[in-house]
Amino acid sequence: MNRKKTVCCLLLLTTVIMILSSCVKKDKIPDTPLAIDGLTFSQRVQNTFATQFAIDRYDNGYSVIHTAEGISCLLVPKGKTVPEMTDRNVKIIEIPIENVYLPATAVMGLFDALDCGKAVRFTGTKADDWYIDYAKKALENGDMLYAGKYRQPDYELLLSENCRLAIESTMIEHTPDVKEKLEELGITVFVDYSSYEKHPLGRSEWIKVYAEMLCQREKADPLFDEQAEKVNHIQNDNTQKSVAYFYINNAGQVVTRKSDDYISRMIVMAGGENIFKNLDSENFSTVTMEMEQFYTTARNADFIIYNSTTSGDLQSLDELIEKNSLLAEFKAVRENHVWCTRNNLYQESMKLGDVIADFHSIFTDTTKDNPPEFLYPLR
Repeated sequence: MNRKKTVCCLLLLTTVIMILSSCVKKDKIPDTPLAIDGLTFSQRVQNTFATQFAIDRYDNGYSVIHTAEGISCLLVPKGKTVPEMTDRNVKIIEIPIENVYLPATAVMGLFDALDCGKAVRFTGTKADDWYIDYAKKALENGDMLYAGKYRQPDYELLLSENCRLAIESTMIEHTPDVKEKLEELGITVFVDYSSYEKHPLGRSEWIKVYAEMLCQREKADPLFDEQAEKVNHIQNDNTQKSVAYFYINNAGQVVTRKSDDYISRMIVMAGGENIFKNLDSENFSTVTMEMEQFYTTARNADFIIYNSTTSGDLQSLDELIEKNSLLAEFKAVRENHVWCTRNNLYQESMKLGDVIADFHSIFTDTTKDNPPEFLYPLR
């Protein structure tokens, strides 16, 4: 009996190891390019910070985009044939892309930077919730149509206007039935994994992916290099200023970012010191705590940056203190070092170098010479 149990346990362990191994293998970007009949591989595009995608280029304008969840997409120039593939799991996307359904809000800034906003015909965000001028105006004048949020798209509208590509955020993984239905209807689903990038500029580097899809390769490097250069000038300038980044939710609790979140990383790259050193959360980028706990750690922070994109705009320190009277005792409030985020902060993923520069100008008291684009002061 014991021997039987041992054998069963070993079989079970072997099965688990095999499953885990297959998962690990699936999540890796292939080290070598795909073999594609009739196409000659030319180069893999070099990434500076991004680790969640790779681009392989072939002759005659063909490319393959690999993403870290194990999916590869063959980009086929319009009018050219789809070559035979040994891997039947590769998705086919005709380029330049058009009539795109874009529930992934953060991607719009990349399209806009490439002057290709017109490729987006459908959005999962209504006009009032857009803070990118092009998207807001396009919805208001009918150049872009609201086609429902990622979890409940308007399938009929998408099909009636010949949508063939949906660019989704990782939220689509929570509604696999929607993803399956879109692909069943002939709409390819491409998942943007830029939110998984560890380095903040890795998110901006995803412009290379969409430049490839939009046949705008030559624009990607200059736009990305411009953001990287803004950071190069300041990344070694440690101001030793401590910073508390947070907002207060409807229950009166403080919501701040994990210590390794990209917002926290941008604060450090700008020369600041995140007041919370070891905050972690298993599934989310934010951490919620009671005000008393927050007060104990953050009351002596040199700067407060209040995330008003989530809880609504504030116009004065009095409005901030109304949320909790303990805030009046904070050093940053007493010394008038309180700033709020503007609503466009989370939608402009192509401008993260500018965001870091904004943080730096606050920490170094140079905002008169370098007025922040994404932050404003509370007085």
